[in-house]
Amino acid sequence: MELAMRKALITGGTGFVAKHLSENLINKGYQVIGTTRTCCPDLYFMDNYELRTINYGDVNDWINLFNETVPDEIYHLAGQSSVRLSWDNKVDTFNANLINTINMLEAIKESEIRHKARILITGSSEEYGHVNEGEAISESTILQPLNPYGVSKAALCMLMKQYVKTYGLHIRYARPFNHIGPGQGLGFVTSDFAKQIVDIEKEKQPPYIKVGNLESKRDFTDVRDIVEAYHILVQCGIDGEVYNVCTGRAMSMQYLLDFFVQHCKHPEPIKVIRDELKMRPSDYPIYYGDNGKINELGWHPKIGLEQSLSDILDYWRSRA
Repeated sequence: MELAMRKALITGGTGFVAKHLSENLINKGYQVIGTTRTCCPDLYFMDNYELRTINYGDVNDWINLFNETVPDEIYHLAGQSSVRLSWDNKVDTFNANLINTINMLEAIKESEIRHKARILITGSSEEYGHVNEGEAISESTILQPLNPYGVSKAALCMLMKQYVKTYGLHIRYARPFNHIGPGQGLGFVTSDFAKQIVDIEKEKQPPYIKVGNLESKRDFTDVRDIVEAYHILVQCGIDGEVYNVCTGRAMSMQYLLDFFVQHCKHPEPIKVIRDELKMRPSDYPIYYGDNGKINELGWHPKIGLEQSLSDILDYWRSRA
């Protein structure tokens, strides 16, 4: 007898990570349902994919969706993902990252899939905040977030543990470090660098590039590796546990900039201009994670940094 196709529901279905996760799961034979608060974009005409519009603030809307679609797995990616925007939109950040998640979890608790669905909730390395410089950050590191976005995600992690302990929901928690990859929007360092390089190549801007702090170092993981980690966590992770998703090494912003400048197809040398608007209110010089816990489940990053940067540059060239 033919086995039924596994079904996954991805919240924030039109986002950067969700697009890559959808492709990953469809390639594994899944039927995928994405959720969005707005209309369906044209680029989402894929086999075994359906995009649903939902009111994230309406528990009954969630319950109806879960009972109708009956997903085996839920990947909760929806939320406000920009540290910079969280400083200007604190209330919106908490509504998107915390309150909407409460609505979703309450709906799962009251739905037909309560005891069936495996759930992944995504947090952020920004939850760790202030750490001892130069030390790899493990899941046991004390949370001391330095920005509203990090605070919202730290609260989300505590909320997750309560729903596992009190209601028996099958939730695993991913704490990814910096995402990069083709398709990421502006407002994130590699996309901002690559977009400016392409604009210089197309002579849409003079040969200079605006940058923030180039000395800071971060742990960058390709989004295609990250979504594979998410799938592994849903299959093999332990309910209520937190897992770092990272490479375990830090690279400087200067390194990223040098790569893009070296690969710029423009005859004139590029001038680098420091832009105070790109500086964060709180920053720290070096930040990287310990990925030993998720390594034990069989996940290791496969896409090198240079390949990621090259693919990002190609993506922006194709859009130009």
